[in-house]
Amino acid sequence: MEVAQVLHMNGGVGDLSYATNSRLQSKVISMTMPIAEEAIVNLYCSTFPTTLTIADLGCSSGPNALMPVSQLIEALEKARRKLRKESIEYQVLLNDLPGNDFNTIFKSLPSFLERLKMKIGPDLGPCRVTGVPGSFYGRLFPTHSVHFIHSSYSLHWLSKVPEGLEENKRNIFMAETSPESVLKAYYDQFQKDFSLFLKCRAQELVGGGCMIFTLPGRKSQNPASRECSYTWDLLAVALNDMVSKGKIEVEKLESFNIPKYKPTPTEIEIEVAKEGSFVVDGIRVWDVSSNQFSNNALDGFKSSSDNVAKGIRAIAEPILASHFGDQIMDELFIKYGEIIADRKAKEKPSLVNVTVSLTKPK
Repeated sequence: MEVAQVLHMNGGVGDLSYATNSRLQSKVISMTMPIAEEAIVNLYCSTFPTTLTIADLGCSSGPNALMPVSQLIEALEKARRKLRKESIEYQVLLNDLPGNDFNTIFKSLPSFLERLKMKIGPDLGPCRVTGVPGSFYGRLFPTHSVHFIHSSYSLHWLSKVPEGLEENKRNIFMAETSPESVLKAYYDQFQKDFSLFLKCRAQELVGGGCMIFTLPGRKSQNPASRECSYTWDLLAVALNDMVSKGKIEVEKLESFNIPKYKPTPTEIEIEVAKEGSFVVDGIRVWDVSSNQFSNNALDGFKSSSDNVAKGIRAIAEPILASHFGDQIMDELFIKYGEIIADRKAKEKPSLVNVTVSLTKPK
């Protein structure tokens, strides 16, 4: 499976799209944005550049794609006006894998820019937005061309499915029944990918440039703990049910694994120190309720569980469909919603998020 070709969120704006089912991700962006705003304002005040380039990695599509950029520019403009500095010319670089629905983003750009100008006023400088398709586990931008990099809920995806997962029978991710070799394979792939990510971003950032990223992580030292594997364990239950009904071949299930890793803050710090290009300004750990998937605070278990299932479907359907086929997706996620409803009545899982602030020394 070529991850870069099949990993993307459901496009469009329909009922099963990522645009419609990304409330959790929107909540996380809102929670962590004060950290990013403080960092970018400090960066601006250190040199008062008249041109400033912001990159958002793993932007996806829908309202969340332009939300971080909008808030960062608003924070910068507030600081600029207070200090009575001249207008800033903005270059915004939106990155995701080639399968991302960039068309939906581009269609929304005129209204986005109009709203931004209405909020800030006529002295808002030029704001040019460019899509940059490609994997962030490689170079994306010219050397020393970017001032600020933001990423939310993207860096937990690996560049590839780790090698050596043949013994991860009937699981689709690290689980309690996974052998130690599987856990090591996932960690090794995370180390390779994250080190390469840091190296590439260090080459692209200007001296003194900043990078803020948030990703699902964990507090436990065990990468197969429930805080990491809960969502995917339940999806594995649904897939195994499809096997028992003859809808999926067992060989198909046993050859599928999710390419992602949820690191601890310490694992992140170790890789940053080993790579050596950045100073860690701060690391913060957040807990977010899985109920944030819901679009209605008054949802009951059934409705809330359906929203969770839709949220995971919006994220995982393309990669699942590429392996198992489109025809089973409706039945699979109906079953998945039923399993979540049963578990949510007994359990209240939370999602651990890690926000990291890095600076490249001048």
